[in-house]
Amino acid sequence: MAQREVQQELDVDQYTLGLVGPDQEWAGTVADGGTIRTHTPPACWGPMITPSFRGGHEVTNPIRVEGAEVGDAVALHIRDVEVTSIATSTGSMAEHEGAFGSDPFVDHKCPECGTAWPESVVEGTGEEAIRCAECGANASSFGFEYGYTVVFDDDRTVGLTVGPEGADDLAERADEAMALPENSRQHPILLYKPSEMPGTLGHLRPFIGNIGTTPPIELPDSHNAGDFGQFLIGAEHDWGLSSEAELEDRTDGHMDINAVRDGAILVCPVKVDGGGVYVGDMHANQGDGELSLHTTDVSGRATIDVEVIKGLGIDGPLLLPNREDLPQIAQPYSDDELAAGRALAAEYDVDLVEDVGPIQVIGSGATINDATDNAFERAGALLDMSEGEIRARCTFTGGVEIGRLPGVVQLTMLAPMDRLDARGLGHLVRDQYGR
Repeated sequence: MAQREVQQELDVDQYTLGLVGPDQEWAGTVADGGTIRTHTPPACWGPMITPSFRGGHEVTNPIRVEGAEVGDAVALHIRDVEVTSIATSTGSMAEHEGAFGSDPFVDHKCPECGTAWPESVVEGTGEEAIRCAECGANASSFGFEYGYTVVFDDDRTVGLTVGPEGADDLAERADEAMALPENSRQHPILLYKPSEMPGTLGHLRPFIGNIGTTPPIELPDSHNAGDFGQFLIGAEHDWGLSSEAELEDRTDGHMDINAVRDGAILVCPVKVDGGGVYVGDMHANQGDGELSLHTTDVSGRATIDVEVIKGLGIDGPLLLPNREDLPQIAQPYSDDELAAGRALAAEYDVDLVEDVGPIQVIGSGATINDATDNAFERAGALLDMSEGEIRARCTFTGGVEIGRLPGVVQLTMLAPMDRLDARGLGHLVRDQYGR
């Protein structure tokens, strides 16, 4: 299939080796209004322990969207998210001295022979299993400071942490249990077989942690955000940035926001012609903040419809989550609430602004405060409002939620629909919330 042959439905089964950027091989072209289907391998722990990777994730090759030009946006209507793994391992990380340069996610090297991004082989199971193909040394950059293995029920509604025997069994069939797609190049994290915290039951609610559009510069896929991207500033490896200003080219695809799930609409900036949509880093569940810095990484299938929004000119993503994922005070008004509002407006002789809709502006930065400031700037530019008005509306009709520590947030408000209509977003909000 020619890369630019427009497909109404596009299945993507090729993945990058940890990088996003305009020079990556394109997966194909999908029609405006078409559908993307993906089966992605786990991100984080699998790529993190596979030293040939240049970033901490394994995401799809970029997808060109028909008619998407720089300055536009692409709305991703997430129709379905399905976990295909039956188990995973995760936890908080410990770094292996000597197995990397300035960044353990990016510039891997063998601690003994010094080979950069060495090819590796698996010998047995456990944290010593990943071996340099050149010299046989343990070449993984990471181990667990505190780790656990989780097995899922058939319907993927709950997960249970297992003990040493269960973790050992899953490690012996790690590829199968992780359901690694055929073209994945990572070592499955189940090989490490951590088994702390056994017998703990958790609710599952899968979502996509790294999804968005291609930045105009090449970046490690895990660092395409304002917080993880800080590790690139002054770094000596091939993807080091000289200043904070260069990081403004990011598209904030790596959000780890657990509301980016089936039923949500994610609106992404177009910073290269064609958009370059990519998908990866599916999680079986995660609490707000991703407090271990990692969660239940899994293989999974996603079905996503795409829609080009011409001339939107946003710098980072917007999210229209499922209604139940909105803060309570950002919910659309009920008929009874509107009736009460009209009565108050009549009593106090003001015009009630009834036509409003929820919107979330994503911000990222070195810290939560920096990310919130970034979201204020983006929201003000989107809605042509001062920072004071943005703060007021978010305080009275929304709020700020933590997507990931140290610095990804969702800034929520009920925005006047005439402002959203003027930016070409009104139809998305009406469709999403039944206005």
